Amino acid sequence: MLFNSFEFIVFLPIVFALYWLLHRDVSRQNALLVVASYVFYGWWDWRFCFLIATTTMASWGTALLTARSTTNSARRVWMVANVVLNVGILVTFKYYNFFADNLANLVAMLGYRLDWVTLRVVLPVGISFYTFQALSYSLDVYYRRVRPTTNIMTFAAYISFFPQLVAGPIERATSLLPQFQRQRVFDYAQAVDGCRQMLWGFAQKLLVADTCATYVDTYWSQHATLSGVALLMLGMAFSMQIYCDFAGYSHIAIGVSKLFGIKLMTNFNYPYFSSDIGQFWRRWHISLTTWFRDYVYIPLGGSHRGPWRTTANIFVVWLLSGLWHGANWTFVLWGLFHGTLLLAYHYRYNASQRRARINREPQWRQLPAIMLTFVMVTLGWVMFRSSTVAEGVAILGRIFTAPFNGTLPRTMVVVRAFECAAILLLIEWAKRNSAHPLQFTSPFMTRHAWARRALYALFLVGFVFLVGKAQTFIYFQF
Repeated sequence: MLFNSFEFIVFLPIVFALYWLLHRDVSRQNALLVVASYVFYGWWDWRFCFLIATTTMASWGTALLTARSTTNSARRVWMVANVVLNVGILVTFKYYNFFADNLANLVAMLGYRLDWVTLRVVLPVGISFYTFQALSYSLDVYYRRVRPTTNIMTFAAYISFFPQLVAGPIERATSLLPQFQRQRVFDYAQAVDGCRQMLWGFAQKLLVADTCATYVDTYWSQHATLSGVALLMLGMAFSMQIYCDFAGYSHIAIGVSKLFGIKLMTNFNYPYFSSDIGQFWRRWHISLTTWFRDYVYIPLGGSHRGPWRTTANIFVVWLLSGLWHGANWTFVLWGLFHGTLLLAYHYRYNASQRRARINREPQWRQLPAIMLTFVMVTLGWVMFRSSTVAEGVAILGRIFTAPFNGTLPRTMVVVRAFECAAILLLIEWAKRNSAHPLQFTSPFMTRHAWARRALYALFLVGFVFLVGKAQTFIYFQF
């Protein structure tokens, strides 16, 4: 079920009303959320609900066995068993086609043919997100960061909570699980803020991401005829598309969760205002970046075992990050590209300098560095968006070698995409110190209800007259 669908508009108020009618019984609230979440997920294909159920049961049971084991070796066995099972499911459904195709191509080069590898496996929506959430629980129980819950319904609500089920944020048990274990109280102010955050998320998705998607989808296949400048503009449009698509989803998910008295972590913190690549990855898809940091980079030794080990650890993390995004060599190269940038950043600044740069707020004087970072990120997105490595190399090649050789589209599709993107960036810059741009802090907006209503009406008018065909969220495929 899509957030931007009629079904969700009907689904959400029904679940919301039933949920708060059960406000005196936490267990029934959790049971309702589990049922609602399985309906939400099963709307695409009900058969994939069995995968979530398998992940839930296995992670819940092995965590209890891990906690009850009396020896470290037994604890490790149960933890590893669950990791192998969940990673095995993920690899089978997400990477079987990738490895099978590459194996078949390799064997074909030797003059043979493999027919048995041609089985097509359908990728379940959001499998990477809920699998990583389950893995973090198992690892946190193993490292004694969290106590396992004995209530299967509570744990099922943690794994399948529908607002963040298919595209995050990837929550940790230390933060989200306790919220399902205690009674929730309806907070009107929090619910209103949640509705505003949802509105901003829909604006990002419908007014900017989908508008840019029309431009990108129209001209990407024509890359061989476009000039390098046009291709760089096209890459920038995709940069805005993927940002507003994914950040829009995260804002909607966080806003919906607030309606149910649940707080989710911030997943995007105005990443395109970053003045270097290190700051960018502290602001983009924060839940995934911190997941790889805590469960891969630090256990491998982080940056405390010498320069060669640090280099290897950075590339391992970004190789895995690329593969996490999809079973294609373009994603692998995208990950290695960012690994290279972060490696240069790591050795350019010492630890104290990196902390200072990461924590500083965007200012006007940093605009040249912000623009350079945006261009570098955009070059990475070109490979990310390309269907093949050859296509990505061809586009990047024309950007650098043929900047004015080719056509430069000047259609209304292009103009509307950049107008929407520019307006969004200006609004975000003005509100860059807020959790979301519709979090009103000025006395004028807080005192005058008519001003707020006029702003809401403006958004609704935009939805009615500017929005085209609804498109699925990009990160559903991951």
